[in-house]
Amino acid sequence: MIVPMKHLTLLCVAEEREQTLKLLRANGSVQLNICHDGSPCFHDTNAQLAHNQRAQHILNAAIAGKPVIPAPLSSLPPYTPELAATLDAWMSQPLPEINGTPEERIEVLIRLSEMRQGLVNEAERLVRQITLLKPFGSFDVTLPTTLAAQGIPVTLFRCPAPVTVPVLTCVTEEETCYCVQIGEPNLPPKAERIPLPEADLATLEIQQARALARADEIAESLKGTTHTLTILVGHEHLLRDQCTFITALDTLKTHGPVVWITGWCPVDQVESLRQTVQQQAWGLLLRDPEDSETVPTLLRPLRWLQPMLVLFKALGISPSYHEADVSLPFFAFFSIFFAMLVGDGGYGFIILALALWGKTKVKSTPLAQAPFTLLTIFSLGTIAWGALSNTWFGSHPDLLANPVSRWLSLPGGKGDSNMMLICFTLGVIHLSIARVWNALVLFPDTKFLAQVGWVGVIWFMYFMAGNIVGVLPMPFVMKIILGISILLIVLFMLKRNELKAGAADLGLLPLNIISCLGDVISYVRLFAVGLAGVKVAENFNEMALSIDLPIYIKIVPLILILVLGHALNFAMAGLGVLVHAVRLNTLEFSNHKGISWGGIPFTPFRKTAGVEE
Repeated sequence: MIVPMKHLTLLCVAEEREQTLKLLRANGSVQLNICHDGSPCFHDTNAQLAHNQRAQHILNAAIAGKPVIPAPLSSLPPYTPELAATLDAWMSQPLPEINGTPEERIEVLIRLSEMRQGLVNEAERLVRQITLLKPFGSFDVTLPTTLAAQGIPVTLFRCPAPVTVPVLTCVTEEETCYCVQIGEPNLPPKAERIPLPEADLATLEIQQARALARADEIAESLKGTTHTLTILVGHEHLLRDQCTFITALDTLKTHGPVVWITGWCPVDQVESLRQTVQQQAWGLLLRDPEDSETVPTLLRPLRWLQPMLVLFKALGISPSYHEADVSLPFFAFFSIFFAMLVGDGGYGFIILALALWGKTKVKSTPLAQAPFTLLTIFSLGTIAWGALSNTWFGSHPDLLANPVSRWLSLPGGKGDSNMMLICFTLGVIHLSIARVWNALVLFPDTKFLAQVGWVGVIWFMYFMAGNIVGVLPMPFVMKIILGISILLIVLFMLKRNELKAGAADLGLLPLNIISCLGDVISYVRLFAVGLAGVKVAENFNEMALSIDLPIYIKIVPLILILVLGHALNFAMAGLGVLVHAVRLNTLEFSNHKGISWGGIPFTPFRKTAGVEE
């Protein structure tokens, strides 16, 4: 169910504003209407939060072994004596230790990250310099400076062959000439001047190796700080709570010695809030929501349906406050769609094993266990469908055949037609539930008759879809039902005083009726995607078994083909569930039920669990 809400206005004296918000946060039953005004305190805390997240990113990347990408050379600062001194200090001084308060750890992590990035950039700069100087070989790097001091400039350059100007020496590599010119520079067209080296090749190579070794040392130091990552995650929750508290404090409206703030409270939490209000001598005004207000949605389904809240959160969807809680049909049909889209009982056993293993690795709280509970139910449904269709890792053993699997594998395309009939039947039941639900909600208003009319239209389109694929005849009575249904829709979809405003809806009625056929046919995707997965598995099995090699040689490639092929197919099945099972619930069904999924989840003003200031 969607829990009814009360709009509240809470008043207190200005001197107790912080204490009031702390007590309200401890109560944890109110969602406040808050918006920050960019106060310096908020910006400071938000900046700390950004630094914390940056430090976590640095640690996660280091622990995962991700390399540091050197910055483009064009974006680097010029090489100066100050930069050289900084690089030398980074390579010679002891690394700072990662300890202390979270703020101190963050500062050290960012400093180490900047050192590592700077060293990698320096190594890349040296590699480029070494690459440019290698064709010239080893030479006394002080000589060009000495000659320049005597008024004899030395210029190094490279250009496309052949060289058209006088040079002292020239080395050609892959149609590129590397040249040394003594005296005033007289460079040929398309020549690229090469900076004079700051050290000889051997020294540059040593410096480059040193920089990379130091960068690797920093990476190893970061890898050993997983405990710090745990500290930073907890500190991030604390900072988020502080940001929310500061925002609430900034949102308080003031009138003389009184401040107030508005928000929302579930009706079953009002009594608890009243007790706190009486104890603290606050002012409290409660009222029902107005139609024009955006009310947060608090879903509280039956206990055995609560894991669906995790799925809704993962998908980022929530019904609006004035809509319906469709957790039950969503859960029931999503389970069926999941089983048919995966389509293989063997895959179901794999999902079941992963779900049971995952349950042993997380906390035994309902919230932590919910994703694995869902997977367990979905996997059992997949195993059941695999048993009915006799599909196990792309094979169909005769020993496990049953009447349903034989009916679904009839020759001449009859099995495919029967499978499409199942899909259409699921579709008409799914969509009819939405319309019947609407009719029950509207009764005794005469508008419920329009919803009854839509049920008739949906069933007519069901027989039409079945007739198209040749599995259902079109009974004459359905044509009569279609006429009566359209008449009910036209007469009762709008009240007399709504005709002017709803003229557009009447104009679109023919298109909406025709679209019902598309909605029913849309459920054939369950057959198409499921069949594709089965055929892919069958082809990989055939590919593996058809290797024409001695058994002792083909066993390794056979296993590789089976494992990689079924792993790919398994992943594609998961993608199919995310796309098609979600769509059929959130689009086809929801359009008929009138669910927009535009709700704002109820987010109470409270501390993050386990966070202490």
